[in-house]
This record gives sequence, structure tokens and C-alpha cells, in this order.
Amino acid sequence: MTEHLSNPEIRTDVSAARPAHSAPAAAAAAAAAARAPRRAWVGLAVLMLPVLLVSVDNTVLSFALPEIALALEPTAAQQLWIIDAYPLVLAGLLVAMGSAGDRWGRRRMLLIGSVGFAVVSIGAAFAPTAEALIAARAALGFFGAMLMPSTLSLLRTIFADREQRRLAIAIWATGFAAGSALGPIVGGVLLEHFAWGSVFLLAVPVLVPLIVLVPLLIPESRDPAPGAIDVPSILLSLAAMVPIVFGIKSIATEGVEGFGIQAIVLGLFCAVWFVRRQLRSASPMLDVRLFAKGSFGGAVVVNLFSVIALVGFLYFVSQHLQLIAGLSPVQAGVALLPGLVAMIIAGLVVVPIARRVRPRVLVPAALVLSGLGYLVIALLTDAESIAPIVVAFVLLGVGIGAAETVSNELILSSAPPAKAGAASAVSETAYELGAVLGTAVLGSILAAHYRSAIVLPAALTADQADAARETLAGATAVAGDLPAGVADELLASAAAAFDGGVVLTSLIGVALMIGAAVIAAVTLRNPRSSSSAASH
Repeated sequence: MTEHLSNPEIRTDVSAARPAHSAPAAAAAAAAAARAPRRAWVGLAVLMLPVLLVSVDNTVLSFALPEIALALEPTAAQQLWIIDAYPLVLAGLLVAMGSAGDRWGRRRMLLIGSVGFAVVSIGAAFAPTAEALIAARAALGFFGAMLMPSTLSLLRTIFADREQRRLAIAIWATGFAAGSALGPIVGGVLLEHFAWGSVFLLAVPVLVPLIVLVPLLIPESRDPAPGAIDVPSILLSLAAMVPIVFGIKSIATEGVEGFGIQAIVLGLFCAVWFVRRQLRSASPMLDVRLFAKGSFGGAVVVNLFSVIALVGFLYFVSQHLQLIAGLSPVQAGVALLPGLVAMIIAGLVVVPIARRVRPRVLVPAALVLSGLGYLVIALLTDAESIAPIVVAFVLLGVGIGAAETVSNELILSSAPPAKAGAASAVSETAYELGAVLGTAVLGSILAAHYRSAIVLPAALTADQADAARETLAGATAVAGDLPAGVADELLASAAAAFDGGVVLTSLIGVALMIGAAVIAAVTLRNPRSSSSAASH
């Protein structure tokens, strides 16, 4: 035996033969080593806290706005800026903050953003004037831009195994979508028991555990070879996003006249300048060539259209449930609960399905299902029953939950690991733009139809007529001061005009979902090879 082991020829034969027999075992060992431990899943639970917080914040403020208006007495323009300051700053800084996380550390940016968000939330809760609240909302957008790209990009570091990462991203995506739907429920509960500042103070108990646990559970990660700080690119990304978002909102509220078109043109000019600078840079802040990959660019479009559909749906359905069906804020939120549960379940169930079904088939199928939800609203919504709305939101939730899980995983897997922060920021920018477009575009179409279709009783004064013609809430408030017969006539006309607009916007929602399904089917042609390459 000793003689055989000492024989170099025999040793050579054994070592030459070993790879043939041990290659599968080595591959299995490497796969096992890549799988994240239980500690990583606890870390994921901690990372879900800012995801839920930021997504809830997207929809909860609309419930607090009436009380804020009574307490701070803002002008119409200030009231608009209370809502808009947050998404304007957030959308404008997402790419820059994602790139900063790649350079200086994603965990570090998450902690800085969490501390800042919690402190500013306290200031917002006790803001003495409308101006102070607008400033606080802008500051929340600044720190919020640090939170979201960091949470998604850290998943790339924590979960090296592709299947585990897909499940983690499914939980992340469903958490974001669920938070948007939870906003009305949370807002309704808080405002029935506390003052309007409670919707901001909610951030403190959510973020304090994160600040304590993140250093213990989440490893730091960054780009090992970051380029120089590109201040012009940061300014250009801000100069591109802010005017575009502002222009969209301006057109939605004031029409095509004014600064809206000019702001969009300025933003597009800066966006082109930004892209040209990134293409010429040896170390770009954002590798815009990623958009040439179908698995990246197509997935970003899916995210954008899905959030437009979700936020637009919540915008008009919350008004229908409260002002036409007569539900309280809490009851309206509970009516949306089945769709919320369906969204979460679909995002998790799609993970094993995605192993066997290609994204170019799976994502379009999910989006068509969401389109069917909008079709149910268009065909069956009435004031007598909320059942069509419940069914519609279940269909919408299943489709969006499944589509966004797959699309977010494709976005993250298509980008180099060192640039995960910037890629995550693109995904988040699509979310924020979708939230803006959902309310601005679909909301403005609904408002325009409502104003043109409502028939006002002759007994109304000029001021009452203006208020009733402006919004459904205005008509409801005016009806409270009218005799019973005139009030019933006004409410019936307002409800018919509003639901007529809902039908129109629902049909547009169907078209959006079908359009997104076609884009996904065409662009997500061969994502697996690119994804695999990117993940190794």
C-alpha cells in the first residue's frame, strides 16, 4: 500500500481521474456554500421594515390631507406641494443615492437614511406651518432615496444562490406592493384614533429596530473598484427626473398650458445629456447599456406599468368606496384586504413556477390577469355592491405580485454585482414614476371626465357649483348643506359622473396591462443566459 501511494505514476493517475468523479460533488458543494444561512433570512425581515415604511408613505398621506388642511390651512398650491415634495426629491435622487451606496457602502447608506428619515418624521409630525411640512416632506424624500436602493441591492450580497435570491426578491417586491395597499388601512386606523401627525410618527418605531439590528445582521457591501465621484452626472440625474415628474403633475392639475410642457422638455434634454455622459465615461454612475438587454429594459417597463396600474386603481377605488359606497376609511381598507393577501401569495408562489416557465411567458400571463381586473371594474362597478371591486383587486394583485417578483429579479441579476445599487435605483425610479403617473395621468383623465359629465342642480350657488364640479369630495361636502331632495340629486349626478370616469380609466388600465404584456413577451426573449452570466 505504501509503495503504491509513493509511486508518482499511480498518484498522477488518481489525481487525473478524480475530477471526473468529483466534479458533480464539487458543484454540489459550491452550490451548498452559496446558499444563505438562517441568519440571512432574519436580515431580510429587517430589510423589509424600510420597504414597508416607504411604500406605505406613498399612499397614507392622502388620508391625512383633510385634517392637515384644517390644522395648517395651506393654500391650494401648498397643499399640492405637501404631496409632491416627497416624490419629486425621492425620484430625482434615487440613481445618485444608489450609485453612492455602491461607492461608500450600501449598509452605511441604509443606516444614514434610516436615522435621517426617523428624525425628520418627528419634525414633520409636529410641523407648525404648511411651509415647514413641505420642507420636511422634501427632506423625507432625500433620506428615503438612501433607503430603497440599499435594501434591494443588499439582497444581491446576502443571497448569492439564484433560487434563494429569487425568493428574497419576491418577498421584497410583495412587501413594497403590499405597503402601498396597506397605506389606506394604516391611515384609516391612525386617523380614527390620533391626530394627523401620527402618520409620520409611524416611522420611528419601524426604523429604530432597523438601526439597531442592521449592523448585527447585514454585511457591508460596495463596489470594489468605484470610479471618481461624478458630480455633473449626479446633478444631471436630478435635473432630468425632477422637471419630468413636476411637468407630469403640472399638466395633470393645470392642463397642457403653463410650465408643464417646458419642464418635461428640460428634463428630457438633461436625460439625453446624462445618457451621453454615461456612454462616454470609463466608469459611469449608471451603465445605461444595461437597457439594451431585454431582461433589464423590459423588466423596468413592466415595473413602471404595474405600479401605474396599482396606484391608479387605489386612487379611484378608495374614493368610490368611501364617497359613493359610504364606507369608513377602515372599512374601505378592509375591503381591499383580499387583494392585498392575493398579491403577497402570488409573489411567493411564482418563485417555483419561475424555475420552469420562461419570463417571456410567465410575465405576460400575469399582466393579462391584471388587465382582467381592470376589465371587471369597467364592466361591473356600481354603487350597490363592492364585490366587483374586491374581485378586481384580487385579479390585479395576483398579476402584479407575480410580474413584479420576476421583473425585479431580472433587473438585479442582469446587472454586474458591483453595480447592484445603481441597478436597484433604476428599479426604484420606475416605481416612483409609476406612482406619479398613476395618480397624475389616470387621475387627471378621471377628473376631466367628472367635470364634463356632472349635471348640477339649478338651486346651487356659484361657489357651491364650483366646489361640486371640482371633485367628488367637493360635491359630497356641498350636498351636506343642501335640502334632502337637492342633495340626493347632486350626489346621484356626481356618483354617475365619477363612475363614468372610472370606466374610462379602467379601459386605459386594460390597455396599459396589455401593452406591458406585449413588451414583456418581445423583450424578455433570452433572459436566462444573461442572468446566469451576471450572477456568477
